[in-house]
Amino acid sequence: MDYMLFIKALVMGVVEGATEFLPVSSTGHLILAANFLNFTATDNVFEIVIQTGAILAIILLYFGKLWSTLIGLPRDRTARRFALAVTLSFLPAALVGAVLHDFIKSVLFSPVVVSYALILGGIVLIVIDRLKLTPTITSVDEITLGAALKIGLAQCVAVIPGISRSGATMVGALLLGVDRKTAAEFSFFLAIPTLIGASVYDLSKSHGALASADYWLIAVGFAAAFVSAIIVVKAFISWLVSHGLAVFGWYRIAAGLLMLALIARG
Repeated sequence: MDYMLFIKALVMGVVEGATEFLPVSSTGHLILAANFLNFTATDNVFEIVIQTGAILAIILLYFGKLWSTLIGLPRDRTARRFALAVTLSFLPAALVGAVLHDFIKSVLFSPVVVSYALILGGIVLIVIDRLKLTPTITSVDEITLGAALKIGLAQCVAVIPGISRSGATMVGALLLGVDRKTAAEFSFFLAIPTLIGASVYDLSKSHGALASADYWLIAVGFAAAFVSAIIVVKAFISWLVSHGLAVFGWYRIAAGLLMLALIARG
């Protein structure tokens, strides 16, 4: 067993789980981490599967809401509207991602693009945090279909690696009058179909790599992503309610500048 490869897979899993639902861009962090760790063991398959570990964490944490929605669909109007809101919010990014998939993977997946996107996204988070926004929506069940569609359009910006899917959706929600906690939770629910859809689409294009995948590495990364996502999501909700998004903005700017400096030095 290559213990160094084991450690790299563990680190990649932790990075995925810790950043997937924070407004800091998990894709950007994985690209940067893979570059600096020189981790290419399983290519795209590894990243797809560890992302599934992070999704499973959200499903477990919010199982009560998901289950009540599922069983309430036949008779509960609130459950149907919530499910439809998530579906509407999911569709724009799904369409854009499918159309631009090859361009995104071949052109935009680079440390330089990620670095600039981190900086730009950081500035946006700081600006949003300083605005005097007055929340009018305090529950995911109160998000209208129109607002859900607009949040979905905001998510489309996150096809650029480094922008952050969760960051884009939360900013969109906040500007529409959603409070911080609800914006984060709707972003989590929206992540489920978005990430599952992206994973299935990527696997369909990478199915040939499954036969040669290092399954023990995938298992390590999957478990690390699952555990770290559970820990981080719980802490994130508490922090967001009390402190806001500015700290993530400053972190993004610092990370982006550091990456540009390191890239410039080779």
